[in-house]
Amino acid sequence: MKRLFLLPVLGLSLSASAQQLDSAITLSAYAEAYYSFDLAQPDDHLRPGFVYSHNRHNEVNLNLGMIKLAYAKDNVRGNLALMAGTYPQYNLAAEPELLRSVFEANVGVKLSKTRNLWLDAGIMPSHIGFESAIGKDCWNLTRSMLADNTPYYEAGARVSYTSKNEKWYASGLLLNGWQRIARVDGNNTPAFGTQLTYKPNSKTTLNWSTFIGNDKPDTVSQSRIFNNLYAQLQVTERFGVIVGCDIGMEQAASGDSLPTGQAGSSTWVTPIVIPRYKLGDKSYLAARVEYYQDEKGVIIATGTPNGFTTLGYSLNFDRWVTQNVLWRIEARSLNSEDKIFVDADGKATTSNTFFTASLCITLP
Repeated sequence: MKRLFLLPVLGLSLSASAQQLDSAITLSAYAEAYYSFDLAQPDDHLRPGFVYSHNRHNEVNLNLGMIKLAYAKDNVRGNLALMAGTYPQYNLAAEPELLRSVFEANVGVKLSKTRNLWLDAGIMPSHIGFESAIGKDCWNLTRSMLADNTPYYEAGARVSYTSKNEKWYASGLLLNGWQRIARVDGNNTPAFGTQLTYKPNSKTTLNWSTFIGNDKPDTVSQSRIFNNLYAQLQVTERFGVIVGCDIGMEQAASGDSLPTGQAGSSTWVTPIVIPRYKLGDKSYLAARVEYYQDEKGVIIATGTPNGFTTLGYSLNFDRWVTQNVLWRIEARSLNSEDKIFVDADGKATTSNTFFTASLCITLP
């Protein structure tokens, strides 16, 4: 099925511009091909397990190819997007097979005649974070450790409100879990999310998103509380910066995770800074400094004394070849306190370095 979705995108059988099937329906497409070379040269061509995007080594591959049908008219809206590539292959591996090619499938109705108040339900992009699976919308070529290990998508229902001046956006969500379309077996407890975004002007975005719920079977009963905070600032016409930090806590059941065998909580923190500079009308240079501290292995388990405690750096150059074609190249290095990586000789090491190039096309 994935090949059927991929052929129209790469074969360019779609029109080069969005097709207005009528005044309410829009058809569009996106594809991102990439090549990544890991200096560790893994024999299985697979990068470390906590990497879910652009994660195949030494092969030209498709990270994401997508066709989307959007409907918006009066008080009703909806989206259906199907996809193929290594992103859905690894990010949706735990979902039922028939749902692994679904990027988005939702419908919404407006709840008020006078206010911008909506109810949407179905499979939707995550309300957490400033990065998405669509690479062209992100400042860096590859996704951060923060993004790869928080939800890219979610399934459930959302009530959202946008103020008349469009400076404020607020939403509340009832979810199936932490990046879940289908619930975990044995889990019958709801999960909840919130999002509050403030845009005082076109150059500033401030966001606070939350998640609370148990993403494990009810018998385990571990409550996860998560906060995502970020600010995106366009400081000058050419220079912008994103500053963010995720703080999560999971209440551990008795005898689970904690060395004392007593109930307690485990916390992880992930600060990040991304500066970007516009070199010209079509070129950008962006860097990234990120830190991921998960000593108890709540999100990324290593079984080592310091857990997943990793500092990362990257530098990428972007060039818009045409209005809808983006070429990118990036160098990135990750450095851990413990030897959680392997080198080209198969020996344990504290660092991992890799290089990635990509080509994105958007229709229109």
